[in-house]
Amino acid sequence: MLITALYINWNPAPEMFTIPGINWPVRWYGLMWAFAFLASHFIMNRIYKTEGRSEKALDKLTLYIILGTVLGARLGHCLFYGPLFDEYDAVTGQLLQEGYLSHPLNMLKVYEGGLASHGGAIGIITAMILYCRKTKESWLWLFDRLVVVVPLAGMFIRIGNLINSEIIGKVTDVPWAFVFKQIDDHPRHPAQLYEAIYCLFLTLFMYWFWKNKRSTVGPGFMFGLFCVLLFVERFLDEFLKENQEAFENSLTFNMGQILSIPFIAVGIYMMWRSYKLRNQEIA
Repeated sequence: MLITALYINWNPAPEMFTIPGINWPVRWYGLMWAFAFLASHFIMNRIYKTEGRSEKALDKLTLYIILGTVLGARLGHCLFYGPLFDEYDAVTGQLLQEGYLSHPLNMLKVYEGGLASHGGAIGIITAMILYCRKTKESWLWLFDRLVVVVPLAGMFIRIGNLINSEIIGKVTDVPWAFVFKQIDDHPRHPAQLYEAIYCLFLTLFMYWFWKNKRSTVGPGFMFGLFCVLLFVERFLDEFLKENQEAFENSLTFNMGQILSIPFIAVGIYMMWRSYKLRNQEIA
């Protein structure tokens, strides 16, 4: 058994405080989501002002993003990680867990937890397509700017996961290992922290790229570059994580890795398409 005294003992309370009278807990995770939207809006405001877009258009965009992110992340968790149907004990017949398709209203219980980043990504893309159809905005222009702030939001959300002691890493003996006391007494990779740090650097890089290189690449290149850089890291980071659901134990790659592959493929295609169109314009 590994000695845990040398590692970081991690056991924060997920709740900041409870609102008196209505007994409603205010959680750190919810605060991180609020920070994610506020910080993203601040940076997007600078981008919109720099490129001559109106603040009114940004406000409408923000509403679409919030709805797309939350709904997509929740539905993604329900559909990708399930269970979809009720699960019963094979011997006693006792109900073990309610399935989301058997009880669709359970999908609305966001306060119980359960949000998937890949579902959030799909939700954002869907919301942006609807927004562009409504406003006649160029979806490639919008996606190339939105990817500047998406990893920043991801950083805050992963910090929320760390505070909640969820999406934990595998057992390790590295000096910076965390002992998630709410889970067990084993030192583990702080995989959430790895992703949060990576997302911070990715945000800085994408902002630099937008500020200095956007005029040198074709439409869609930044979106493709972001997809490759984020989801390659996500694919690799999954090797350091415990599987979130039992069914993943029988898979060669877990669900997070399987869902990352299409995004990487789309990213490569978008960069190739952008490079090809750019060369045609120059010629």
